[in-house]
Amino acid sequence: MKPTAPDKGNRLKALVIATPVLGPAARSIARIPIVKEWRNSLRFQGSSTYWKERYQQGGTSGPGSAGRLAEFKAEVLNDFVAKNNIQSVIEFGCGDGVQLGLAKYARYVGVDVAEGSVANCRRRFAGDATKAFYLANQLPANLGRFDLVLSLDVIFHLVESDVFDTYMHSLFARAGRFVAVYSSDKDQPGDAPHVRHRAFTQWIKVHQPEWKQTGYIPNKYPFDPARPDETSFADFYFFEKV
Repeated sequence: MKPTAPDKGNRLKALVIATPVLGPAARSIARIPIVKEWRNSLRFQGSSTYWKERYQQGGTSGPGSAGRLAEFKAEVLNDFVAKNNIQSVIEFGCGDGVQLGLAKYARYVGVDVAEGSVANCRRRFAGDATKAFYLANQLPANLGRFDLVLSLDVIFHLVESDVFDTYMHSLFARAGRFVAVYSSDKDQPGDAPHVRHRAFTQWIKVHQPEWKQTGYIPNKYPFDPARPDETSFADFYFFEKV
């Protein structure tokens, strides 16, 4: 995954802001200070605007959701789902649905802030009664909890601390049994305005002590600057309510 190119995790940041149940505080996004890296993030004026425009113009979820990185994610998640008899999955940030085509879930709900994303997924999986897709601000009130909550390529895109905090709380609020996170886990600025690495496992220890990390799978293709579109700095972390 290319750390200097926007990824689908930006949509989840916007999702946190747009979802009413997450509170009004998350809807107010402070502008990121203008820095020279903005030259490489043309038109990036906030996550919601960026992703809505990207899908309106026929854009995709990026290299992290296709190719061998998508195959690696599907391999890990399908194995986890099968071994733990997972019956329901919700993913915050369904993107273009390319990676989802490799998944084997009994019931899946995908959520996104971009109308283009949701529309694409609905077309791609038309007739598949096991899947449903919603805009962030149109989630049904009776969705309840899910066996598995997914956060894939998201956390390192939550550059505002209040948005990160709200997102993490909302993530576990939807979880019934497991949470799977695919992200970096360190406190470090990113090399682009839309990237900020977070030591999220420490946050979980402090704010969600009833959830314990029960699994870790390093990336099969660790980040290589010579191959940024085929590698990633994200690893898998699994948490279970105990």
